[in-house]
Order: sequence, then C-alpha cells, then structure tokens
Amino acid sequence: MQVSLQKRCIAEFFGTFWLVFGGCGAALFAAAFPNTGIGFLGVAFAFGLTVLTMAYAVGHISGCHLNPAVTLGLVAGKRFPAKEILPYWVAQVLGGIAASGVLYVIFTGRDSWSLNGFASNGYAAHSPGGYNLLACLVAETLLTFFFLLVILGSTDERASKAHAPLAIGLCLTLIHLISIPITNTSVNPARSTGPAIIVAAGGDWWALQQLWLFWVAPLVGALLAGLFYKAFLAEHLPPPVAEKPVTYSA
Repeated sequence: MQVSLQKRCIAEFFGTFWLVFGGCGAALFAAAFPNTGIGFLGVAFAFGLTVLTMAYAVGHISGCHLNPAVTLGLVAGKRFPAKEILPYWVAQVLGGIAASGVLYVIFTGRDSWSLNGFASNGYAAHSPGGYNLLACLVAETLLTFFFLLVILGSTDERASKAHAPLAIGLCLTLIHLISIPITNTSVNPARSTGPAIIVAAGGDWWALQQLWLFWVAPLVGALLAGLFYKAFLAEHLPPPVAEKPVTYSA
C-alpha cells in the first residue's frame, strides 16, 4: 500500500529531528564531559546510530532520507520522484530546526553556559582543525558522494536490503570519524541549518554566513553520486522484445 505524502513527510520530520537531536546532542552534552567524555569516536557513533535506528523505525514509511542531499541523490538516481523533493526538504529542515530548538532549551538549563559553536559546521577560523574553504568544500562533497554510493548500492534491488540500515549507519559513522576535525561534519544541509539558526539567534552570525557551503557541497556530491550510479553501476536491462502479433486464420 502506498503511504501518503503527508505521512511520509511526518516520518521525515521526526527522523531528522532524531538525527540532529541524537548526533548534535552527543556533541554538545557528552563529547567533552570531564574525564568520561565520549570524544570524536562517540559522536561519530551517535550520528550513525540515529540513522540506523530510524532506518528500522521509518524506513518502510518514508525511505528514511533524513537529509536533503540524500533526497536529491535518490532523485538523480531515479529512485525517488522529483515532484516530491520540496515537501521532503521542508520536512527535513523543519525537523532539524525543531531538534536544535529543543537542544537549546536543554543546553541552557544550567547556571553557566556559552553557545560557542553549538555543534555548527564551519570552515577556516570556524573549522575545528582550522581547515580552509577549499579543503572543507572538497571533504564535504567527496564524503557526501560516497555516502550516496553506499545508500544507492545497499538499497539496490540486487542487494540484500535487510542489511542496508547497518551499512548506511556505519558509513555515516566513518564519515564523521574522518571529517569532524575538518568541518564538524555536515554531509546534510538539514543537520547544518538548525544549529546555525540557534547560533545566529544568540547574536553570532558566522554559522549562517558559512551555511551556504553545507548546502552546496552535500547537494553537489549527492547529485554527482546519483548520476554516476545510474550511469555506471545500476543494472540496465535490455528493452523487452515485442511479441509478434497473433494471427488467426479461418
């Protein structure tokens, strides 16, 4: 039975909420907790686990994109209808913003606090490792490209899709292990937008000023991956042979 677009968008909203709340929440609350913090490794697994758990929870409802770049890549790969891309994007971005708002309420619930970067993505002076614009652009584009290759490959009709959530979740974990020091890891415009808005609401506009990169790079990487997979890795079946018309004789 076809799930309605409204229900699929609701699933995307809550799925993206969980991704941002779980991943960015781990970075804000647990990464540097004195003596027992989870560090980069823990944050990487937190992001991977959010996708893994939501893939089982809503994958059968919406496909569990949770990411405008993923939706675009699936459109480019002819796995998703282009006419539904905007409703999915709206649901995903709103989910990321809502999660960031809840994180802000929790984050400010102690006597002393400072937003700092609020788990935002950045380049140059706002890159955790001080990486320049070009380095961050290349990293985000390339990592999103490979993320989409894993998604498209593990959900291919020729693959065992029962293990797709595990492959996709672990891929996102690996991506974070590589790129947290570079950009704080985006590969997801919805994940980047929510924290950037919170930082701007606190009076610091750098995250919104740099947000363009974390839309452009993931979208370009995903688009290229979708086109590449469709052209070179998808199975191209030969056109069906037309049957000869049946003739009847008297």
